[in-house]
Amino acid sequence: MKIVITTLFGLESPTKEDLLERGYSKDLISVNDGVVTLEGDFLDVARANMWIKHAERIFFETGEFGCGSSDDADTNFNAFFEGCRSIKWSDYIPAGWAFIVNGFSRKSKLYGIPALQKLAKKAIAESLAVSRGLGPDAIISEHEELGTVKIQFGIVNDVCRFMIDTTGDGLHKRGYRPLTHEAPIRETLASGMLTYAKYRPYGNEALVDPFCGSGTIVIEAARTACGIAPGRDRHFAYEDLPYIGKAPYKKALEEALANEDTEPMDDCYFYGSDIDPKAIESAKRNAEAAGVGRLTKFRICDASKMTPEYLEKLTSLPRQLVITNPPYGGRLMTPEDAARIYKLIDRNYLTEDGFCKKGLRLSVITPENAFEEATGHKADKRVKLYNGAIVCTLSNYFRLGDKGHGNR
Repeated sequence: MKIVITTLFGLESPTKEDLLERGYSKDLISVNDGVVTLEGDFLDVARANMWIKHAERIFFETGEFGCGSSDDADTNFNAFFEGCRSIKWSDYIPAGWAFIVNGFSRKSKLYGIPALQKLAKKAIAESLAVSRGLGPDAIISEHEELGTVKIQFGIVNDVCRFMIDTTGDGLHKRGYRPLTHEAPIRETLASGMLTYAKYRPYGNEALVDPFCGSGTIVIEAARTACGIAPGRDRHFAYEDLPYIGKAPYKKALEEALANEDTEPMDDCYFYGSDIDPKAIESAKRNAEAAGVGRLTKFRICDASKMTPEYLEKLTSLPRQLVITNPPYGGRLMTPEDAARIYKLIDRNYLTEDGFCKKGLRLSVITPENAFEEATGHKADKRVKLYNGAIVCTLSNYFRLGDKGHGNR
């Protein structure tokens, strides 16, 4: 079957790397905007939900067909209805279960999502009625207490794909963060930042977040270093589907637990600080819930004091990756206040020429190019990412000014 993996824009490539790291052949993987597709089976659905760090949701495809290519709206809607009805929905919706339909349309003549949702609901009901030996106009009973199947359609370039959600709550909900600070970053985005910053656990480099909030970036780094599967601490919607069940989940979890190494380390490599005591308390509790409480250190500290000299004493390591999601203008403060924070980060970690100070690498995510515009220092590598609906830039600095080459 086709397993459809949705991501935030900008995280498609890291999601593909997640799959390659798990041993999947590149021939089984295809990548489009916001979507990575994998050829596999229901065990692969379970493994994808368990292991992929950067994805938002996992679906499996139930059918694909053309629609929306005509200049006549009625013809397009009819093609959509007939294509949906032709799918054997009785294979995917157990008797008596409720079902809901959501969808989107891009680059197609078919639009008007509420109307398409109603049309799909009617087509699915007719398909179920016929499969159950009833007339096409029969009323299909739905009982939410038995279960609910979440169906998604996507129309892109006049091709419609129907899918069933296997995830439930989005994959950014790892299950370890009951407490959140103001405007927390998604775990999936935090993982993407680490990937694009080319963070490699251990070695002689510590990871430091001087605006750690609820600790997500630090915690995600520590969990990755320990081989902790992102989905280890939660359950998924597919477990309740009778034709998938809990066996794939148990297998995927068994594999995940066998891969972990959470033994205490001689040194600490994962540090976070914040000026807000409540944020630090949340970060510590979240780290404990995530299974990395003993591997991380959080402290109350003004970011202005987190200088290279201070970091070297704090970490006892010769190199530090400073990676952070500072407060944004328009999100927690004014653009002017945000610019002052960006300039503080710049003074602490970059030279006047915009190179990294000795022993440092820097990765900062801000709306658009806000950090570079505020500081006047162009990044060595920038990546366009999305923090919710906010278009952001991850600005990566790795070159040393006095040697003309990078820290690695």
